[in-house]
Amino acid sequence: MEPVIHVFATLLIHVEFIFGNLSNGLIVLSNFWDWVVKRKLSTIDKILLTLAISRITLIWEMYACFKIVYGSSSFIFGMKLQILYFAWILSSHFSLWFATALSIFYLLRIANCSWKIFLYLKWRLKQVIVGMLLASLVFLPGILMQRTLEERPYQYGGNTSEDSMETDFAKFTELILFNMTIFSVIPFSLALISFLLLIFSLWKHLQKMQLSSRGHGDPSTKAHRNALRIMVSFLLLYTSYFLSLLISWIAQKHHSKLVDIIGIITELMYPSVHSFILILGNSKLKQTSLWILSHLKCRLKGENILTPSGKPIN
Repeated sequence: MEPVIHVFATLLIHVEFIFGNLSNGLIVLSNFWDWVVKRKLSTIDKILLTLAISRITLIWEMYACFKIVYGSSSFIFGMKLQILYFAWILSSHFSLWFATALSIFYLLRIANCSWKIFLYLKWRLKQVIVGMLLASLVFLPGILMQRTLEERPYQYGGNTSEDSMETDFAKFTELILFNMTIFSVIPFSLALISFLLLIFSLWKHLQKMQLSSRGHGDPSTKAHRNALRIMVSFLLLYTSYFLSLLISWIAQKHHSKLVDIIGIITELMYPSVHSFILILGNSKLKQTSLWILSHLKCRLKGENILTPSGKPIN
């Protein structure tokens, strides 16, 4: 790869890394501030908090893999590679399922439907979310008990050769792709079904609003569209993340560093950009995030700090 392209790509990855940690970190800090003030968190705040934490972990795992491939990778071998594999799979697994839980939350909380099964689930929203997340744990044994890397944890010891490390990392990426393909079908399908049902609900709602003077300014219509934007961004970004894993795997098979680094850049977009969209789509989260940034700015300038309500902090 050309040095100029490599430098530009490396800079872009570092920008995505910082942006992803910042956007997800703001979600964590915003919900932590609400918990300190109110001593409790709503269901959606809990989902957003756990989602942001899982994405921060995922971002660090992908960044670590980037450093392995294009940095000092001599320290990664055997058991350390296996731990990295497990950490990436876990963070990716929970990041996807928490995002799916958010999609289902928007569907049950916003959509209007007279189906009995829908009303039953709507009345038991918390139990549905908790039950789905607990059910996702069923897939973990199948993900973690892959034996391809388990057979090689101490084979090379401290004298790991360059070829053996490349072979291990190729198998590592292959396992990531396999598990993401098999075990992401169900949560991604649930998110897609939630999206389609929300579109159906919005379409029915707009039909009812055609004879109303409120029209497109109706709060329910705005809530539908906001949820749809968030779900569309999730589906598109996760699809790009999944395809980027495929691109990286093919690139490593053909030893194409340029295509591989493009895949890494695309992978980092999913946990970074979607969290930023979540902040923009949540008025309370947006307000608290802006206050945190202004708080940090005031700290740096030594000015008085204001609460989110505008009152100074002594």
